[in-house]
Amino acid sequence: MPRNAPDPGDRTDVSAPPHATLSQVRVVLFDVGGVLVKLSGIDIMLDWLGHTMTPEEMWRRWLGSETVRRFETGRIDAWAFATGVTSEFDLPIPPQQFLDSFTNWPMELYPGTSDMLSRIPDSYRCALLSNSNALHWPRIVTDLNLGGLVDNHFVSHLTGRIKPDADAFAHVVEALECRPPEVLFLDDNRINVDAAEQFGMHSTLVLGSHEAQRALVEFGIIQNEKS
Repeated sequence: MPRNAPDPGDRTDVSAPPHATLSQVRVVLFDVGGVLVKLSGIDIMLDWLGHTMTPEEMWRRWLGSETVRRFETGRIDAWAFATGVTSEFDLPIPPQQFLDSFTNWPMELYPGTSDMLSRIPDSYRCALLSNSNALHWPRIVTDLNLGGLVDNHFVSHLTGRIKPDADAFAHVVEALECRPPEVLFLDDNRINVDAAEQFGMHSTLVLGSHEAQRALVEFGIIQNEKS
């Protein structure tokens, strides 16, 4: 679950896309890592790999890893994950060292996250859609106190559904009894943003709570505090 750090040329403006029908949106769906929670994983992985690939290449390889997908859909335990990742990525460290580091990748909420979430009107449903795991999720929910800030949590290792697969988005709209065009999805990864758009959601690429807040202002969901 490393934080995506897209290349500058891969980023887009966080303003509402031209096709957005603002009156339709009634669900705000947040990714967690890289949007609400600051993660250290990508930098650590790149250090272990000797910076032989870009952050975007690292992220694509991570998302495509069968070991990662199996762990983040709850199909293997932490030790199988650690041994699989260190072998698959040819990391120069033992599995236990990887596991000790990986457990602490979630660092803190981005500044302003709690305030931003509290400003979303009650007329909108707020939910989380996260590729996560049994090591990260308890820390995110309890230690970082994100659990009580958003009512609906769609977490891959609990649902068995993982982004960017279409069934992860389908599960959200089915559970919330809404249609894809009624959802605004904020994620820090281009692959996931494109997948959500293909599914029919409004989706915007953001990094951190500052960009997430700016997107919500652009969509007219919250007011700019300076206005």
